[in-house]
Amino acid sequence: MVIPLSEAREFVLSKCGPGPAVSVPVDDAADLVTAAELAATGPIPPFDNTAMDGFAVRSADVANAPVTLEMIGTIAAGAAPDMNVGEGQAVRIMTGAPMPPGADAVVMVELTNMADDETSVDVSQSVPVGNHIRPAGDDVQPGQIVFEAGTHLRPAHLGVCTSIGVYDIPVYARPRIGVISTGDELVDGPRPLGIGQIHDSNRHTLLALVNAMGATAVDLGLVPDDEDQIRTAMTQAAASCDAVITSGGVSMGDFDYVKKVLTEIGDMRWMQVAIKPAKPLAFGTVNGTPIFGLPGNPVSSMVSFELFARPGIRKMMGHSEPVIPPVSGIAGADMGRGPDGKTHFARVHATMTADGRYEASFSGGQGSHQLSAMAAANALAMIPNGEGVAKGEPVELILL
Repeated sequence: MVIPLSEAREFVLSKCGPGPAVSVPVDDAADLVTAAELAATGPIPPFDNTAMDGFAVRSADVANAPVTLEMIGTIAAGAAPDMNVGEGQAVRIMTGAPMPPGADAVVMVELTNMADDETSVDVSQSVPVGNHIRPAGDDVQPGQIVFEAGTHLRPAHLGVCTSIGVYDIPVYARPRIGVISTGDELVDGPRPLGIGQIHDSNRHTLLALVNAMGATAVDLGLVPDDEDQIRTAMTQAAASCDAVITSGGVSMGDFDYVKKVLTEIGDMRWMQVAIKPAKPLAFGTVNGTPIFGLPGNPVSSMVSFELFARPGIRKMMGHSEPVIPPVSGIAGADMGRGPDGKTHFARVHATMTADGRYEASFSGGQGSHQLSAMAAANALAMIPNGEGVAKGEPVELILL
């Protein structure tokens, strides 16, 4: 029985839940998701400071510029001011340095000319109160919630964390995702191929996909077609990893040891999904650990990862939106197909047009074995059942 994509994905997500909440150092938190809200204990910036190199002045003293002011000192970034700016006075100040008492504006250096003996400065233009001053709390106020629970931490988020003094961040644990290959036909490494053999490309591709999304990929290696070795490998993988991905041996007509072993040791569901490529999918659990059985064809394996494994792993990482929504685009060329009851996921290259829309065209051959076209693609075009999408018509895109 062929089932809809939505049903298969809902089943996958029902078996995947967020990992435990842990505290990790800020430098280890990239791509993780906050497990609690983060609040600022003080203002950011913590003091009034200058946004420019220039001179701290009283705006009233330069209202009738050009004027000459008395120089009474210099304040570098990181230094505390030890002077008060009085009538007719100025202080040389560097970007980021705290404003001295008495000054209420900064004149940028380009509007000034300092005397050779540095005892006075000519100011050529008036400036208003607050000119080029970044007030305390301009970015973040004390007690402000800077990030809600469920925030996906990018580099800028980590910068904010350190700016508010948070160096240990509550997050959902980074999941360990094991990737395993099985099959006597597979060869790992650069040795010559024998008749009927192929290089094991899927495992290396899947490891890279897992790492790129912020999870920890665990290379479980290549296991031969031996029932006992496969049973041992799968059992150990389920015990040592938070989820396991394997590819191949999931089609209805297949009978190999992976299918036999997983049926015996796990609670698996063997599905045929109304999509092309990647119609066959196996998913279930072994002792509570999610097991993703992806198709063996290289493109099918990657498409299946995007449609099922990525959302499942994102949910394990604590993302509130496990399925990344598609974006709207237009077909840059005809994308023909025939009706077969399935949604086709075409490998396309999408570019941004002058009017701000994505325009997508096939990136190469669309066979499930043609990995080079997948490598040239930066999106999957969702082509609904029917005759296809004509050039210029709208098409939904999953950005890779």
